[in-house]
Amino acid sequence: MSEINEDDIFTQDSDPIPTTENYNDDSIVHLEDMEHIRRRPGMYIGKLGDGASQDDGIYVLIKEVIDNSIDEFTSGFGKKIEVTVDKAAKKVSIRDYGRGIPLGKLKEAVSQLNTGAKYDSKVFQKSVGLNGVGTKAVNALSSYFRVQSIREGKTRIVEFAQGKMVSDSGIIPSNGDTGTLTEFIPDSALFGNFHYVDEYIEKRVWNYAYLNRGLSLIYNDKRYYSKNGLLDLLQNNMEGEGLYPIIHIKDGDFEAAFTHVNGQSSDYFYSFVNGQHTTEGGTHQSAFREGYARVVREFYQKEYEPADIRQGLICALCVRIQEPVFEAQTKTKLGSTHLAPNNPDGTNDSPFLKTYVFDILKRHLDNYLHKNPETVSVLQAKIQANEKERKEIAGIKKAARESAKNCPRERQEG
Repeated sequence: MSEINEDDIFTQDSDPIPTTENYNDDSIVHLEDMEHIRRRPGMYIGKLGDGASQDDGIYVLIKEVIDNSIDEFTSGFGKKIEVTVDKAAKKVSIRDYGRGIPLGKLKEAVSQLNTGAKYDSKVFQKSVGLNGVGTKAVNALSSYFRVQSIREGKTRIVEFAQGKMVSDSGIIPSNGDTGTLTEFIPDSALFGNFHYVDEYIEKRVWNYAYLNRGLSLIYNDKRYYSKNGLLDLLQNNMEGEGLYPIIHIKDGDFEAAFTHVNGQSSDYFYSFVNGQHTTEGGTHQSAFREGYARVVREFYQKEYEPADIRQGLICALCVRIQEPVFEAQTKTKLGSTHLAPNNPDGTNDSPFLKTYVFDILKRHLDNYLHKNPETVSVLQAKIQANEKERKEIAGIKKAARESAKNCPRERQEG
């Protein structure tokens, strides 16, 4: 065996070209909060985009401001949120009637990272905004940003441009309704020649309505309101009829509406956490999928495959937990395993999310099935049809493999 030479192991195709720039103390740069957001917007709102896609940044900016208003509503303050989008001026205005941001800290609340009331779970028990980032990102990424807070007969107005303050009214008297008004124009230097698509905004506004029964949202003078929560969401978004009446469960901080449909190769979820649309699912969705299959198997006392039970399931799901942990600032996937965060010593005595979801499904779904024999028959027929289809497909694949295995190879003449 030839001797191994370390130089051979680490050989590069070509020698690196040394930089002509000096790497010294001057190379170490500190960015202020607003400048950092503008330099690295993807860390805060995902992609920028020009509005052609529903997950483009201009819609995330709207969401971040509305989220704050929703947190006021879920805390028991303000039953109306007004959203206005002036397409010609490209200006967004969002007005809520909550408590209003405390006037003395209004400037800091919208311009300094890691500043806000949501670090205290006693003030905002189940908020979706937890990192003190949302509104600051909107401010930094807007060419024009104006926030006005009204509370206790007083008001304060602060204006910014690209995250830099340009005016501050100070605290002055006001006879306006308590709450917060935020206006902004996304910076075209970052978003280019962007435009708003009504359909994308309306979809988000509808989701807020479904998830917050009793809240009225006014978008460009049109009212959005849901009486039945996730039941309305599922009914309005399903293609075709469910195989059985939608089952709607609401218990504390858990809500789900679900049924089965034909022509669907797997299950499909509209899932939310604290009102945030978790498009990539997460631990709450996994807990429901596992718990649902378990309850159904126990009810029928049959060892059905979970995939056969869930194929064709369509579900709208929402849980509310304290200080949820998401995989990124865009909050598309939940990572929390418990209903509340760890204690200071690292322990966690709050219930497991998986146990919490299963216990609710066990009580409500099992009880529903015992009381609704027609649904029981339809659901079992669907599961058995799924099982039959799966086995037939497996048989076809097995036969194809055997055929390929037994087929003699053609001899090549050389």
